[in-house]
Amino acid sequence: MTKKPQPDEQDLALFRQAIRDVKPMRQDTLPEHASPEDGPLWYRRLEASDNIHSASVGNKQKSAVDRQKRSKPEHRLDRQAAASFQFSDGFEAWFDPSQPLKYVQPGSDSHELKRLRRGDYPPDLILDLHGLRREDAKMEIAALLHAARKQHCACVCIVHGLGEHVLKRSVPNWLIQHPDVLAFHQAPLEWGGRGALLVLLRIQ
Repeated sequence: MTKKPQPDEQDLALFRQAIRDVKPMRQDTLPEHASPEDGPLWYRRLEASDNIHSASVGNKQKSAVDRQKRSKPEHRLDRQAAASFQFSDGFEAWFDPSQPLKYVQPGSDSHELKRLRRGDYPPDLILDLHGLRREDAKMEIAALLHAARKQHCACVCIVHGLGEHVLKRSVPNWLIQHPDVLAFHQAPLEWGGRGALLVLLRIQ
């Protein structure tokens, strides 16, 4: 039996350091009786002028993060609206394993990848997929993209985790299929490094 590759200890340490001051978006284990409709899975990033408690993400990022839970009805509506878009599991793109995970939609400005890599676009919404089953993760990504369009968000962060597990392989293949996704790039360290993607979206 082939052993599962283990995450590099240095990468794990850097990732933990980057997110040490961030309150978990959801617990890492999903109880069998729980449903994604029970609560939100993402934070909303706020500008420094917003009158809430500020949270630091890593040493460089000083943006505030809204810890207020989205209401169940709002979350449910986003999931229902997102259900109209179906990601295919049969699509599999090729990504250069020697390069950071990245993609730019044909016809879009390739310089956007550099801007994402540098962290020029801080995410407006941050989705954590830890502990989710594949089908639930797929639905939450669709709901996130629907909410981002509704709120005119230009950039979101999706935390898929480290290692080579199924979500890390599936998330980029799902994102490529969505018409609102202009580009994505492995997140800079302050937003999760190899365990996350920054996604640039078409603003409607």
